[in-house]
Amino acid sequence: MPSTTQSSNTGSSTTASSTTAPRRPGLMLAVLLTGQFMANVDIAIVNVAGPSVQEGLHPSGGALELIVSGYPLAYAVLLVTGARLGEARGHRRMFLLGLGAFTLASLACGLAPSTGALVAARLAQGAAGALMVPQVLSGIQIHFTGTARARAQGLLAVALSGGAVAGQVLGGVLVSADVLGLGWRPIFLVNVPVGIVLLAAGLRLLPADAATGRARLDLGGVALLSAATLLAMVPLLFGREEGWPAWTWMSLLACVPVFALFVRRQRRVASPLLDLGVLARPVVAWTLAALGAATGTYFAMLFVLALYVQQGLGRSALFSGMVLVSWVAAFGIAGPLVPRLPSRLAARLPVAGYLLLASVYVAVGLTHADGAALIVLLGFGGLGLGLGFTPQLGRLTANVPAGHAADLSGLINMNFQLAGVAGVAVFGTLYLGVPGGHGHALTVVMLGFGGTALAATAASFAGHRAARREAQGSSPARRAAVTASSRV
Repeated sequence: MPSTTQSSNTGSSTTASSTTAPRRPGLMLAVLLTGQFMANVDIAIVNVAGPSVQEGLHPSGGALELIVSGYPLAYAVLLVTGARLGEARGHRRMFLLGLGAFTLASLACGLAPSTGALVAARLAQGAAGALMVPQVLSGIQIHFTGTARARAQGLLAVALSGGAVAGQVLGGVLVSADVLGLGWRPIFLVNVPVGIVLLAAGLRLLPADAATGRARLDLGGVALLSAATLLAMVPLLFGREEGWPAWTWMSLLACVPVFALFVRRQRRVASPLLDLGVLARPVVAWTLAALGAATGTYFAMLFVLALYVQQGLGRSALFSGMVLVSWVAAFGIAGPLVPRLPSRLAARLPVAGYLLLASVYVAVGLTHADGAALIVLLGFGGLGLGLGFTPQLGRLTANVPAGHAADLSGLINMNFQLAGVAGVAVFGTLYLGVPGGHGHALTVVMLGFGGTALAATAASFAGHRAARREAQGSSPARRAAVTASSRV
């Protein structure tokens, strides 16, 4: 087990790991990743079921938006809190509690008799996901090292990317099949048997939580961070549909001072919700910026490409989901590929990967590719994102001690959510607002994706240089760990 480390904010000891070693690490990882996959599927699965939900429950436009966006809203707001609860109360306990609540909330969604009940159940789903998901990355960082951690992080990347696409595909299949005449309800009910099986497996396979110090949860910090996140997320989620009225800009501006109050509090309280010393390190800040920029384009692309393929090319919703299978498959190749490459080459992979990603975006925008050409280009795009994503995830976990696993897990997961929502808000608005038809809009947006991927390239390079500087000024053991991070 990792040793006890000192908190940079408080000076008090923080247990690096609150769990015992797993006896079956491969099966334990399968349980964690399946939970992550389920959570990601349910972010996207409702998008394609919107018309069916509207036909069945007759929600207003605003209520339908809440059904779609209530889940990612509650999810993003509580991710950091969920990560801290995992450290304070036990990662196994919080994962299983979150999974159980997620399964019950999914059942409530599937059986919802009214719009209000469905909205409430979706919010509960998001909150449960926020309790479950942070334990996945924390568990990988605590229980895996070296090549085993690299493989686990590669599989985590597949769960993250694949879940988003699978949600669109599975949603289209289940709604089209109209299983037992239930319409949209099976998109939620399918989680119930999976959740029950996963709970049984988790109880058996996840290592028991050891005794913890049960650090006090900073409720004031929870309130401030939740308020700041809500002020940022609500306009990003609903501003595009509302036409960006004045309240959306006021909300975005208001989140800045509220977040500043959160930062001030975290520097003063004895048990902070988030150790800001982790984020203050250049290698962490630059790497999170690169990951946010790159993954933001991916989630925005899911939205834009669905509109272009269905409305611009006249293809089916199922085709618009299936065309992305090549992206996910190529993305998954990067996980096992990266650890097998020479360290000098692996260290440069994020820059090369994001350059490839930028090139694919530009090529799709300029050629308006369709059919096989689009599938091939998207495959190269997925490979580029994977070559950038997987080594950078390894860089973060190698440069942050396991004692700060909860801080890192909360930061990474919230970064993904905010980047994805911001990407859809910005580029979705741009796509829908560009005159000249779907082809011209696609060109403009894809060139914007390309520019954002180039920004991710620059941030990744800065993160690599920061990691090298930290390694040069640290102990021999620390330098060896950072050197090894260039292989993952």
